[in-house]
Amino acid sequence: MTFPGPGDLMRVVRESSVWRSLFRQPYPTTSRTRALAVMNNVFLHLHPVRVKKHAVRYTYTFCLGGVSFFLFLVLTVTGVYLMFFYVPSVTRAYQDILSIENSVAFGTFVRNMHRWGAHLMVLTVFLHMIRVFYHGAYKPPREFNWVIGVVLLFCTLWLSFTGYLLPWDQIAFWAITVGTQMATYAPLLSRESSFILLGGVEVGQGTLIRFYVMHVIAFPLIVAILLVVHFWRIRKDGGVSGPV
Repeated sequence: MTFPGPGDLMRVVRESSVWRSLFRQPYPTTSRTRALAVMNNVFLHLHPVRVKKHAVRYTYTFCLGGVSFFLFLVLTVTGVYLMFFYVPSVTRAYQDILSIENSVAFGTFVRNMHRWGAHLMVLTVFLHMIRVFYHGAYKPPREFNWVIGVVLLFCTLWLSFTGYLLPWDQIAFWAITVGTQMATYAPLLSRESSFILLGGVEVGQGTLIRFYVMHVIAFPLIVAILLVVHFWRIRKDGGVSGPV
C-alpha cells in the first residue's frame, strides 16, 4: 500500500476545481502564472508583482503608513470590544467606564490599548505625512493620493476628538466644551455648525450621542473607504515613490 507524497498532493491541488474556482488560473509555477495569481486575486492584487528596491528599504519609509494602518485595525478591534460594555448615555457613560476598568475581563488592558493606540495613530499619520512631503511623494502623478492622505489626517484627528468625550468625565466635558465653542467663530454658519455639533445649546445627551455615532460608525467607515482608495492609488501610481 502506497501513500501519496507531497508532489501528488500538490498535483491534486493544481488540478482541483476548488483551486480553479478560487484563483481562475493554473498553479503559479512560472513568472507569468505568479503575476496572474497576484493580479486576478482580490486579496493580492493591491500588491505589485515586482517591488522597487528602495521601497523595501525600511529606513526609506520607516513603515509609517503600514504602522498607521495596523493601529487603525487595533483601534477597530479594541473599540468593538469596548462597545459591548458601553452605553452612550449621560447617566451611564462614566459608570460604564468604571465598570470596564474594574469588572470587565481585560477591560483596563483593552481600554489602554485603545487610548494609546489612538495617540500613536495620530503621531504616525502625522509623521507619515511629513515623510511623504519630505520625499516629494505628493508630486505628479501622486497629487490625488496626497489629497486623500490629507483628508485621512483630518479624519484621524476628528476620530481622536470625538472619542475624547465618550468617558463623560470632567476632563472630557470641559475639553469638548472649549473645542465646540470654536465652531461659534466660524464665518456665516457659526450658530448652525455649533448646533450640529452640540445637538443643542450646550454639551449634553445630544452631543454625546452625536459624537458616539461619528466615532464608532461614520468616520471609521469613511476612513476605511479612503484607505482602500489610498492603497489602490499607491498601486496604480507605481508603488512607493522613489528618492528625489
